[in-house]
Amino acid sequence: MKLATFTHDGRTRIGVVTDAGIIDLSTAAPDLPTDMRSFLTAGAAAMTTAREAGGTPIPLAELHLEAPVMTPSKFLAIGLNYADHIAESKTEKPDMQLWFNKQVSCVNAPGDPIHKPRVSDALDYEGELGMIIGRRCRHVPKERAHEVIAGFCIVNDVSVRDWQFHSQTMTMGKSFDTHGPVGPWLVTPDEIGDPHDLTIRTLINDEVRQDSNTRHLVFDCYDQIAYLSQAFTLMPGDIISTGTPGGVGVAMQPPSFLKAGDKIRIEIDKIGSIAHTVIQEPADTVIM
Repeated sequence: MKLATFTHDGRTRIGVVTDAGIIDLSTAAPDLPTDMRSFLTAGAAAMTTAREAGGTPIPLAELHLEAPVMTPSKFLAIGLNYADHIAESKTEKPDMQLWFNKQVSCVNAPGDPIHKPRVSDALDYEGELGMIIGRRCRHVPKERAHEVIAGFCIVNDVSVRDWQFHSQTMTMGKSFDTHGPVGPWLVTPDEIGDPHDLTIRTLINDEVRQDSNTRHLVFDCYDQIAYLSQAFTLMPGDIISTGTPGGVGVAMQPPSFLKAGDKIRIEIDKIGSIAHTVIQEPADTVIM
């Protein structure tokens, strides 16, 4: 099953994705929550109700896809987790998992523009497989990690390379507004099968830059959940971005950073694609 968050006729809610469009769960199953975090918190019964929901789908052309989880409590991403990316970064394979936060204010819809910052010309892409947590969990052993995954999605871990090194945690360069596109929807594990056998590709202006497979993850999806949950509780709706393969712009010779007008497309088997255009960051000051 594919679950999406979408806006139609001025209202944002969740639905089930079909070949013909999205079945609006606020109509097909009005007792269900209308936001994804609350829906996931409602557990297996809510999932069953959604699977059984029927109705006339709203065509994709008539709605706006949002990030599957628009306001996660955590957005976590791992660094240096593909061998080819480690090699192009000219560093050693890490002994421990290297985690950083993407501030949740960076979450962006799967087709919306991303901003080229006013303060930097070092804007880069990172196509990644994302996991969305479905159950409140702590101290999850690796062999049970699959039980807490609600589904998978695509993430662009957009990075501002010079700002990335302003702080040891990399958070400053990973969290600019609009720099966390997620989507296009949440795909439940039964449709994915083995998450460690998925082709992942990133194209910039139709040129393939990244072309790999999740089998090359250094620390796999279940390793990541086991490790993180030793430190803190994972909550329904939390987004975990599992690392990027080789082919990022900063590693090219010479480096090739994104500029306004560039088009980015990230594709992952069994999930689909997200695509967005780089625009110049607005120059306005916002104080509310």
